[in-house]
Formats: sequence, C-alpha cells, structure tokens
Amino acid sequence: MAAVSPETLETLAAQQRALAQRVLECPLPKPPQWLAGADVHLLGNQAVAVVVILDAATLAVHDVCTATVDITFPYVPGFLSFREAPAVLAALAKLSQPPELLFIDGQGKAHPRRCGLACHIGVTCDLPTIGVAKSKLCGVYHELGNDAGATAPLIDHGEVVGMAVRTRTGVAPVFVSVGHRITLGEAVDWVLRTARYRIPEPTRQAHRYAQQAVAAFRAQSP
Repeated sequence: MAAVSPETLETLAAQQRALAQRVLECPLPKPPQWLAGADVHLLGNQAVAVVVILDAATLAVHDVCTATVDITFPYVPGFLSFREAPAVLAALAKLSQPPELLFIDGQGKAHPRRCGLACHIGVTCDLPTIGVAKSKLCGVYHELGNDAGATAPLIDHGEVVGMAVRTRTGVAPVFVSVGHRITLGEAVDWVLRTARYRIPEPTRQAHRYAQQAVAAFRAQSP
C-alpha cells in the first residue's frame, strides 16, 4: 500500500478537526437498554469489523453483525479512523436497529485533534458513543489508585480530554473519552458498570467475536 503524502495527511487532519467541531458532549436522553460494542481486526489487506448488541441490564449478547472490507488506507498514527471506520460503518449498517450507546475499542476525544475513531463513528452515525482505549495516544495523567473505580483526568495541552480508569483492582487502566452525545462522567460510569474484566463487556465481546470471525475467514481461505 502506497505511503500517504504530507499534503493528503494535512487534508485528512483538517477533516478530523472539522468532525471534532461537531462532537457533542451532552447527557444521554435516557438510560440505554441496548448497548453495542465494536472492534476491528486486520487480516492481510482486509479489515474485519464486528458489532455486538448487548442487553444493558444483563450484558447478554443479543445480536452480532460482521463486515469485511478492503483496507484502502495505510497505518499512520493519529489517522486510524480512516483505516478502520469503513469496516465498522459497514457492520453497523447491518443492524436491524441502531444501538442506544456504542462502545468503540479506540480513542474518542483523547486524540491530538480531538477526533479518534469513536468520534468519527459517533458523529457520522449520530450515535451516543464512548471511546475505550487500552493505551494512551496523547495527554498525561497522575497516578491513580489501585482499586477498581479509581480514575485520573487525562490532560492534553491543559484540556481534559478523557479519563484513565481502573476497571478492576490491580489491573492496568483503560482510557475513556467522549465519542459523541454523552458526557465524560457518564462514559466513565458506563465503562465501570459494564466491566466484568479489564475491558468493558461490549468491546470485550466484540473482540471475542472478531477473533472468531478472523479464524473462520482463515479456515475458508485456500
């Protein structure tokens, strides 16, 4: 896959900044009944995306949709959404109805231009969306307590862009940020209430089904 020119990257960065201006931080209109988690696995020159639907009360999986699309954009730090968003959008389009809250395995506003994958998807679909990343892309945070529920603001250039959250006692934190149409406090609360393990259940289940989809795809390949 050809390298991306500096001029193209600047154009895409401008698109990210424009999308970031459309991100809304506002309370959820009501407690969601149906949650969704999205995850993407790369397989050669294809991206395999899985979206799972869970009952918010029980965290039981009710639906799974998978989409496989050709990768048209190379890996460039800070521009992951242009590589993975098409697959996630294709999987979301297969759902019988949109979820009331979407968890994305990636950054939301905790991004140098305040537009990670969760913002890109959230704004494009106009869905309440949370970014839950396993590693930090930007910003700094003070050490947080070791107990489950401990948090510390993630600060980039003087702005709180997310929260480091320890979901389980003694495990490494995850990095939670607003994707769209939710407050940071609500995002942290929903991550904690759905985290049976380090990763909240919506994205953990999406990751599990994505692994299964990739394994099935490999088994069918000649």
